[in-house]
Amino acid sequence: MTKSNGEKPRKTDVKVSLIGGHRLEGATLHERTVTASLIGGADVDLTDIDVPDGAELRITKLSLIGGVSLKVRRDVRVEVHGLRLGGVKDDGPSRSGGPTVRIDAWGLVGGVTVVRP
Repeated sequence: MTKSNGEKPRKTDVKVSLIGGHRLEGATLHERTVTASLIGGADVDLTDIDVPDGAELRITKLSLIGGVSLKVRRDVRVEVHGLRLGGVKDDGPSRSGGPTVRIDAWGLVGGVTVVRP
């Protein structure tokens, strides 16, 4: 994750495809990422980066069909927002503080699954 400081504007990664999802890895992401596709979700692996305490990484997924599979460390708090037909599966920490990943998932079909190895 490329962390910007208060002096520079935040960078946003944008990934677009008609059919097919996106595979995103933490070392190549900035603080904000938008992934959009007609059909296809997002497979996000953030286990190889150290998200600082108090930091928030935001990922927005837009698609008609496709969910989000997110892999994070055990101490990372995940917040899921948006509108979609499909549930959220996450058995991770619910305490405040620490690093946070916010998923905004917008679509017709597709849930959000959080995996903590």
